[in-house]
Amino acid sequence: MNLLRIAVAAAALIAWSGAPAQYPSRPIKIVVTIPPGGAPDLAARVIGQKLSEVVGQPVVIENRPGANGNTAAEAVAKSAPDGYTLILAADSLIAINPHLYARMPLDTLRDLAPVASLVSNQFVLSVNPALPVKNFAEFIEYARKSDPPLNYASGGNGSQHQITMEMLKARAGIKLVHVPYRGGAPATTATMSGEVAAMFAGTSTAPQIKAGRLRALAVAGAKRSAAFPDLPAIAEFYPGFSNSIWLGLFGPAGMPEEVMAKLRGELRRVLASPEVREKLGAGGGLEPYSTTPEEFTALIRRDYERFGKLIKDTGIKSD
Repeated sequence: MNLLRIAVAAAALIAWSGAPAQYPSRPIKIVVTIPPGGAPDLAARVIGQKLSEVVGQPVVIENRPGANGNTAAEAVAKSAPDGYTLILAADSLIAINPHLYARMPLDTLRDLAPVASLVSNQFVLSVNPALPVKNFAEFIEYARKSDPPLNYASGGNGSQHQITMEMLKARAGIKLVHVPYRGGAPATTATMSGEVAAMFAGTSTAPQIKAGRLRALAVAGAKRSAAFPDLPAIAEFYPGFSNSIWLGLFGPAGMPEEVMAKLRGELRRVLASPEVREKLGAGGGLEPYSTTPEEFTALIRRDYERFGKLIKDTGIKSD
């Protein structure tokens, strides 16, 4: 009888404390801030499929584009903090949007809980093949002389696509007109069709580049990309120029630490999988990027401050 009372009391204490039941016990939804195609969507589907296998529950990917991720982020922030609704977010959503949008529907540092870093990626400067330039230096010279200025595509206002091109404009002293799209895939399509002249995009555009539908000129990381070893880094022309991206998994603030720890552990297993590493690399030159929770939090804070200063210094605005 005493043992029974102890068991009942323990169960009541667990229920009162809000401790989660066995997690996960039902499907997990990962919201992606862009339409299908492009690096975040690719990462979500590759990682989500393997995560489903290791946790024994379906992982559903939901594409919800809009306002450079703000629409999806607001919905996730308002969902139950139980670990069943998550968002795969780019650094632009977390660290750039708050400095760019006059009215944010959420506080990205307060209303979203950083679960884990997932992947990193380089940006590639590409142009429509009809543009009469064969390399980076020719592009800069051509852009400098163009009147009216060339148009360039981005994955949306405040996206890293835009930030990186605005950095290049400021460093090279060229004028380009920003044309935002609802994600990297539509921006890529626009560049291939000649609707715009150029764009920065992740290495997920490798198939279009190899097929000759885009002409790649340079990469934006601090050093050359393993996916495009023959392309120069812009830093070779403008020392110190560097901008790469990261993608991470976030949930609503207030998620139980037990759920966070479970997800982090399983994601480490997923990212260590040779199968996942191969698919991420083959699909878009994405590289697994695992950090400790402390390292991830520090990275977010550092980028938040870095991009805030960059946006202020360059005068980038949400068009």
